Amino acid sequence: MIQPAERLSLVQEYYFSRKLKEVAQLNAEGKDIISLAIGSPDMPPSEQTIEKLCEVAHEPNAHGYQPTQGTPELRKAMAGFYKRWYGVDLDDKSELLPLIGSKEGILHVTLAFVNPGDEVLIPNPGYPTYTSLSKILGAKIVNYNLREDNGWQPDFDELEKIAKDQKHQTNGRIKLMWTNYPNMPTGGRAQRETYERLVRFAREHNIVVVNDNPYSFILSEEHLSILQVPGAKDCCIEFNSMSKSHNMPGWRVGMCASNAQFIQWILKVQSNIESGTFRGIQLAAAEAYNNSDEWHRVANIERYAARRQWAEQIMDVLGCTYDKQQVGMFLWGKIPDSIQNVEDLTERVLHEARVFITPGFIFGTNGERYIRISLCAKEEKIKEALERIKNTI
Repeated sequence: MIQPAERLSLVQEYYFSRKLKEVAQLNAEGKDIISLAIGSPDMPPSEQTIEKLCEVAHEPNAHGYQPTQGTPELRKAMAGFYKRWYGVDLDDKSELLPLIGSKEGILHVTLAFVNPGDEVLIPNPGYPTYTSLSKILGAKIVNYNLREDNGWQPDFDELEKIAKDQKHQTNGRIKLMWTNYPNMPTGGRAQRETYERLVRFAREHNIVVVNDNPYSFILSEEHLSILQVPGAKDCCIEFNSMSKSHNMPGWRVGMCASNAQFIQWILKVQSNIESGTFRGIQLAAAEAYNNSDEWHRVANIERYAARRQWAEQIMDVLGCTYDKQQVGMFLWGKIPDSIQNVEDLTERVLHEARVFITPGFIFGTNGERYIRISLCAKEEKIKEALERIKNTI
């Protein structure tokens, strides 16, 4: 009998992949589910971005293979974006690398730095792909806690203890630490102090810190990067993505930035896995990086702020508590003590109110008492979801 690779027993099908099948079946039965679960922006990119894609697509010589490390135009635009918004200087030829999204970057970076049996520090709660890809690639997961009473920032006393304990091990060592600020799913804000302490921690313990930073434009006027910290390039990598900030999730354009040696190692992996992205997408993405301040203000702040007020009312109706200062394209709230299990609530909302929201347990044990509401739906849809929940829950 043919059997799958043993690594498949270490992971499950991605929660949203599985749950969306159920939602599709409910819709096929005429249930008309409103999805407030996934962070997929529902508005288009800027007009000039789309126009550039169409323009390049008509060029007869634009359809061949492209450089794996991206076109010069895209790399220069990425470097310009970091200088304009973060004040960070990056060499476009050697210190950044385009990605087909951050999810793919997690794979490439793990392959470049982690041997089977090495340890990887992963936040709890955190993006599930940090855990699943690490498991598939044979790394050992070491969770570190993020908690509401600490603003969802790392507990550095805990991290120091973890690092001290691993020095006495004979097998494996901590190679990578995944961080994500502004944080998903909690909406915890990026903090300069946290970035400074992460850089010190990385340098003292010879660990590569990877900061996943796709949300710094969503409901935030402050744009922070770990690379703003002096010396961060020596020991840190930062991901950024156009999916959230530029309304381009399906385009699959992201980037990683670091020192030239780290980038070269990651490119060595990437070039053996994928070929370059379609030239039209790359040049259109370069155009998108020139979006005006006004475009970002309307698309990333005003629109989500208008939607957020209705999501907050949903939290209120459900009896959940939440931090009004959180940022990003989700609203993260703690369920009332009267509810025994978060999935009891989310399943009831799905099947009785016909609204799909996310249970926090999928992000780790520290999310078991929380729900997450996506702001990636039209304002009228979120208002309708609110009325459905009011009338049924």
